Amino acid sequence: MKTTLLLFGIAADLADSSSLTLELPNKSTVASFKEFLSNEFPEFQKMSSYAVAINESYASDDTLIRENDVIAIIPPVSGG
Repeated sequence: MKTTLLLFGIAADLADSSSLTLELPNKSTVASFKEFLSNEFPEFQKMSSYAVAINESYASDDTLIRENDVIAIIPPVSGG
């Protein structure tokens, strides 16, 4: 199934892009998507943690991803 991936901060740097179109297997969950992402972009294994949002809402690992969903990778941020 076709999805759009938006990447922010260090995630965009690691993927060398801020937006990608991905083909994911049907019935993918956020957990299986994270595994897919690590396989496609081994550099992502360097990120200790990141949040995943689907269609502008934070998603848990068991959230089901659907056709044409927009998935965002949100790395931790720090500031002062």
